[in-house]
Amino acid sequence: MSFQKGVLISEFEDRSVQDHGSGWSNLWDTGKSNLWDRGKPSPALIDIIENFSSSEDILHPFTPDGRRKKALVPGCGRGYEVVMLSLHGFDAYGLELSTTAVTEAKAYAAKEVTAPQAYNFGHGPKVGDWSRSYSADRGVVEFLQGDFFATEWSHGDMKFDLIYDYTFLCALHPIRRAAWASRMMALLNPLGTLVCLEFPMYKDPSLPGPPWGVKGVHWDLLSSRGISGSGECTRIVYTQPKRTHEAGMGTDMISVYVRNE
Repeated sequence: MSFQKGVLISEFEDRSVQDHGSGWSNLWDTGKSNLWDRGKPSPALIDIIENFSSSEDILHPFTPDGRRKKALVPGCGRGYEVVMLSLHGFDAYGLELSTTAVTEAKAYAAKEVTAPQAYNFGHGPKVGDWSRSYSADRGVVEFLQGDFFATEWSHGDMKFDLIYDYTFLCALHPIRRAAWASRMMALLNPLGTLVCLEFPMYKDPSLPGPPWGVKGVHWDLLSSRGISGSGECTRIVYTQPKRTHEAGMGTDMISVYVRNE
C-alpha cells in the first residue's frame, strides 16, 4: 500500500469525518477494494489463535463450561478472518458498513466454509490438527451491516468473547480513536479478548490517511498507563509476529488485551 497521496487519501481529504463512511462505501461500490484487500486471512491471527489456544486459554474457541465463543471482526471486508475464525471453532461475525462488502463477504464465505483452502490454517489442511478437528466442528458465519459506533446492528447489548482489529483502527480518523476504544470495551464480555494486529507501524503518525500511523496508539488508548487509557483492560501479549501480510512484514506488532472483570 502506497502512502503517497493516492486514491485512499484523495477520497477522504475533502470529506468531513462524519462522512467518511460514505467514502468507504463508495470505494467498495466502484470496485476499489483491491487497495487494501489482502486476498486471504491474516497469518498473524491464525498463528496466535493456534499457538495460544490450549483448553484453558482465553483464545480457545470454547469456554470451560463448553459454550462456543463469539468472535467479531469489524471492518471485515470480504470476510477472510471471519471464515477462518469459524473454521477454528468460533461463532464468527463480520461487520461492514457497505452493502457491497457484505454481499461479497457472503459470496466468499458460501464457498470457503465448505471447501476451506490451506491458507486458513497454520499447518495446512492435510497435516494440521486444526483443519481436521475444527473445520468439522466449525462455528457459524454471519455478516452484519451497520456502523460500528451505532447500536442497531448489535441489538444494543450483543457481546463478544473475541474481537479482532487489523486495519480497522488505522482506517478511522484519529479523532475517533477514543470512541473506538470505548466501543470495543462495550462490545467485549468480561475477560473477553481484543486482538490487534498493529499496522502501519512504520508510517509517521503526522502524515495524512487513511491509513493513519498507529505506533503507540493502541497502548495509549487501552492501557491504564496510556495517555487516554481507562484501565478497563490489561495487555497480556505484545510481540512481533513471525508471519504477517507482506505490507507489514518486519514492522507489524500483535497485541492481546483482556477486558477486566
